[in-house]
Amino acid sequence: MIGLAERKSAPAAGTTPGTAQGPPPAAPRPPLRRRVALLPTATLLLGALYCLLPAAWVVVAATKSGRELFSTFTFLPGTGFTENLTDLHAYRDGIYWRWMANSAFYAGLGALLSTAVSAVSGYALALYRFPGREALFKVLLAGVLVPPVILAVPQYLLLAEADLTDTYLSVLLPLLLSPYGVYLARIYAAAAVPTDVVEAARMDGAGEWRVFTRIGVPMMAPGLVTIFLFQFVAIWNNFLLPYIMLGDDEKFPMTLGLYTLLAQGSNTPALYTLVITGALLALLPLIALFLFIQRFWSLDLLSGAVKS
Repeated sequence: MIGLAERKSAPAAGTTPGTAQGPPPAAPRPPLRRRVALLPTATLLLGALYCLLPAAWVVVAATKSGRELFSTFTFLPGTGFTENLTDLHAYRDGIYWRWMANSAFYAGLGALLSTAVSAVSGYALALYRFPGREALFKVLLAGVLVPPVILAVPQYLLLAEADLTDTYLSVLLPLLLSPYGVYLARIYAAAAVPTDVVEAARMDGAGEWRVFTRIGVPMMAPGLVTIFLFQFVAIWNNFLLPYIMLGDDEKFPMTLGLYTLLAQGSNTPALYTLVITGALLALLPLIALFLFIQRFWSLDLLSGAVKS
């Protein structure tokens, strides 16, 4: 009996004597931070869905004929994409491609010139000390807060006095100075261009323009690429300024040309398919530009430039 009692009271194999036996401990709960991080992720996914849903609709609707557009399920592909392309190409002897070329001209040249002006202005505001610098920067910063619709009519009146309305310059000139571009250029130049490198170049006998073009611009390149992309997209999608300035549809950009087609579509429903197909084709240059230009973005461009 004593041996049996001793065997019953002996601890189980693999356990420590005197330790209370019971069920295994529960798995640890995930930390609160990990659970909270799901909320921003879900918000971003909803935002992406909200932004991509109209683009997905355009892609699907462009494949539908005029009859299918109003009679089939919204996201059900159609069979009229080739016919829509043919009709768009034939409309008024292919004027859509003229509108597309005008948009490329306005956006390409306008973004390039605006980026150049922003680079010079931002570099000067970041690296030079002169009276009124901060006041000038605050005025430019206030320009970021001014909606373009407020400036459109005064710009039209000024260009009308110079007899420049209904010309290519009437669309290009107001786009040269971008307050937001100057702001980005100044912020990036202040962070990316070390004053020690600039002073060393000056001590070696380099002039100010040479310092800017050989040192400042390469170091500011990722920021300038960003400014160019923002300006290109803004000018490509610009509607109000060409609408006010231009009267000749041969000079219309793509946005204004599609608007005229949409306005005529109320009387000719067949033009709706041309508008949708044209909107789809207008997305392709922006996608191609983004994919091409991202190779110029780089991180840690100045890594090791200055040892302090």
